[in-house]
Amino acid sequence: MARRLKRSQAVQTAVAYARPVLLRARRTWRRSLQLRMVTLTVLISGVLITGFGVIMAKGVNNSLLEAARKGTEARVDAGAKYLAGELQLIDNGEVAGTDNFVAKRLVSLADAPNQGSNITVAVTFSKATRSNLEPMVAWPSKDIAEGAITQDLRRRVETLGMKAHQVVSTPAGTFLVYGVPVYTEWSTYQQVELYYVVPLTREIEVSSDFRATLSLVGTLLVILLAILVVLVTRLVARPVRQAAQTAQRLSAGLLDERMEVKGEDELALLADAFNQMAANLQRQIVRLEDMSRLQRRFTSDVSHELRTPLTTVRMAADLIHSEREAFDPAVARSAELLQTELDRFEELLTDLLEISRFDAGFAMLEAEPSDVVALVSRVVDRLQTVASRAGVEVQVVAPGAPVIAEIDTRRVERILRNLLDNAIDHAERRPVAIHVAADHNAVAISVRDQGMGLKPGEEKLVFNRFWRADPSRARQTGGTGLGLSISYEDARLHNGWLEAWGAPGEGAAFRLTVPTREGGRLVSSPLPLKPARVPDQLATFEVTA
Repeated sequence: MARRLKRSQAVQTAVAYARPVLLRARRTWRRSLQLRMVTLTVLISGVLITGFGVIMAKGVNNSLLEAARKGTEARVDAGAKYLAGELQLIDNGEVAGTDNFVAKRLVSLADAPNQGSNITVAVTFSKATRSNLEPMVAWPSKDIAEGAITQDLRRRVETLGMKAHQVVSTPAGTFLVYGVPVYTEWSTYQQVELYYVVPLTREIEVSSDFRATLSLVGTLLVILLAILVVLVTRLVARPVRQAAQTAQRLSAGLLDERMEVKGEDELALLADAFNQMAANLQRQIVRLEDMSRLQRRFTSDVSHELRTPLTTVRMAADLIHSEREAFDPAVARSAELLQTELDRFEELLTDLLEISRFDAGFAMLEAEPSDVVALVSRVVDRLQTVASRAGVEVQVVAPGAPVIAEIDTRRVERILRNLLDNAIDHAERRPVAIHVAADHNAVAISVRDQGMGLKPGEEKLVFNRFWRADPSRARQTGGTGLGLSISYEDARLHNGWLEAWGAPGEGAAFRLTVPTREGGRLVSSPLPLKPARVPDQLATFEVTA
């Protein structure tokens, strides 16, 4: 058990060390076109060259063996013919005596044409009266021929009476063995078998040298191909890499960046077209920035300029509204409508001024430790009258203890007010739930209604300015269409997330997540965005500074 545990720990340690290396290699493989091209070229060319080399080496080896076989066959035929002629000149009585004497005489006769060569000649023979016994064997070099002449070869030559050959590997080397029967007219010995044992040392050396040369040439060819691919891919990838780097600098705001144009080829054409595109984009961006600047300035100026006449109109309207009981009913109703519309107009001016501050980059965060639960309760109390008038019950689920976070109370309160006001407006007289949760890193507040919900894709539009899910729908509480946009910017100013979820007929949910400390970074939220048992149909936003 202990050994198995140690083995498991060793495997886990090896995996822990190997995983970063594999991830780094995978990242390098995916990011480097040059590495992929070189690797694929080396693999493909290596396989092709190896296959071609194996075929060529096999062909050369077969050619060498065939040449050795033909040469040995010619020698065997000549030797057998010579031995048969010599045996005809010898009378049966001249070879009478011991078998050893006969063997030596036959070997000397068979070996006569091969004097001075490295060919080993072996002779076997059988007496006519002892054909069922093991034949006598004689050869000059027993240590070479003893293992070279196999029983299968002897059977084919002696028993079947056919010329046969085979390649045999022995501790002494590799040999080509050829055997042929030579018939006699003697009464004592019915048949003589002649064997030539030819060493294949030269052929093996030539084949080995050829394989070594082929391997060296193949390796050099693969290296050359790899170098060529490196040069070619570098030639092509450098302009592409330069275009990517230039595009990144352009996206970072360096609109004067351009690619270097060299030559007149396709790559130069690509660089020139890229530079023309960058120039056109620069002109369009500058024009749009000028228009956006003018629009922001116009919005800010108009908002400020309207403050003075609005104040005067507000004073007159307040005076008329305070005396409306003395007017005719129609005039009194007009005074009330005037007061209501002035309230909406003033709210719109306030939102426009706030948006202009965000656009100009003048919005500042004034964070301080605050109790988020008390803040939520305060917002719910302020909108309780609106909820009652709309027939909506607001339910709050929050920890019993205070939840402290470093936030800008004014901005977070505005976010919650906008989210709750929006939920009441779309709740269709169904309850609205507010959940508060926190961990060591973040605080989250979700506002969930059970109204008409959002269609797929609309969760990406809810934070756009002046956007409404159903423009034709009569609103209960009014609004400027800028509340969620301002809330989005307020959340971004906190380095927080403001996310939306919704499904048709299932309602909608908005979740605000802010760090517990000013300037902190979020990695997760204490609350789920999607309610339980509801299909995950919509995406979320991540709001970062």
